[in-house]
Amino acid sequence: MLTVGDKFPAFDLKAVVSTDPKTAFTQINNETYKGKWTVVFFWPKDFTFVCPTEIAAFGKLNTEFADRDAQVLGASTDSEFVHLAWRQNHADLKDLPFPMLADIKRELSTELGILDKQEGVALRATFIVDPDGIIRFASVHDLSVGRNVNEVLRTLDALQTDELCPCNWQKGEDVLKVA
Repeated sequence: MLTVGDKFPAFDLKAVVSTDPKTAFTQINNETYKGKWTVVFFWPKDFTFVCPTEIAAFGKLNTEFADRDAQVLGASTDSEFVHLAWRQNHADLKDLPFPMLADIKRELSTELGILDKQEGVALRATFIVDPDGIIRFASVHDLSVGRNVNEVLRTLDALQTDELCPCNWQKGEDVLKVA
């Protein structure tokens, strides 16, 4: 699996950005948000139970991420048509403010090393990528365990200080100073 310090792989994927079939689809690649922090998170399968709770949580905090000049990108190995159908049919996903990437050929998931060996779907992986395309945070959860989106935001805050941040540090608190 790629991890902290590695370059995030180049990608070019179809994405769903709305529930209207006329405007729902767009191409997104690693250059689309060049110069910004990106938070890329993967879920195993659309139309499941834990996944929409995480996706909705990222949606609720999207403004917080945007305030930090970070673009959230969600992804799974489902197609853009499955993403669209899910958004159209799940109340918590209809107004998502970030793109849902379709890694249907599993190329990005494979390059990242996050495919579940038994199921062949993406694990619950989260990457924070700096404006230079370097992974600064990587986390993977079991298929059955949802992640803590507030912790992803806290980690982004800490990374953006470029300082030493102690355990449980929160934005606005003092950072550690080396004597």
